[in-house]
Amino acid sequence: MTDNLALWHSVERTPKEHTKAITGKSYSGTSPKPHYLVHKATETFGPCGIGWGFNIVSERIEDGAAAGERMHIALVRVWYEWNGKRGEVEHIGGTPFSGVRSSGKTFIDEDAPKKSVTDALVKALSMIGFAGDIFMGRYDDSKYVAELVAEAKASERTGPTAAETYVAQCKDIVRACANTQVLKDWWAKEADMRGHLFVGKDDPDFQELWKAFIARGDELAKQQKEAA
Repeated sequence: MTDNLALWHSVERTPKEHTKAITGKSYSGTSPKPHYLVHKATETFGPCGIGWGFNIVSERIEDGAAAGERMHIALVRVWYEWNGKRGEVEHIGGTPFSGVRSSGKTFIDEDAPKKSVTDALVKALSMIGFAGDIFMGRYDDSKYVAELVAEAKASERTGPTAAETYVAQCKDIVRACANTQVLKDWWAKEADMRGHLFVGKDDPDFQELWKAFIARGDELAKQQKEAA
């Protein structure tokens, strides 16, 4: 039986370091870095132009809703070789070419054609599974992102990571805290460092530190109650 999702499953996972936040839009989210997808396509199919590639089918400029607004639109066709067969996917990308900023100043983006082609290329590759986890909304789940980060750490490590070293040091500090107030003050003081080292509250390293913090707090509260 043919596995129709074999290609999809082989390319859908996107390392967090190869993503970027969506900016300048009316919505927020995550997008894959375009050149990472080029690298991944080359890894999967072979060199660009041999195992895969793309053609710009058409380009055009369209007027926008407001005076001075113009959009550059590109239609891109991606082709690739997979299991001895050739596949093709088309998609469209668009970028503001000219318009008026909120300050009232007009602008022209000379890189709009390049951006539109890149946008269309990313979308076309997504149709065959590239960055499928992002486009299917899995990056909205912090647990999923934490799993990706943990996998990357496990595959790349040659020794303790910075987060693991930090957790070990903090656990010693937690055990040395003499009362709950000292413990709480220390935890609050370390907030910025935790934000820098951990992906979020679902990060396994954060969870290990959190459990140590809670356990020590319960222990100190019990001791204070018994001493009262």
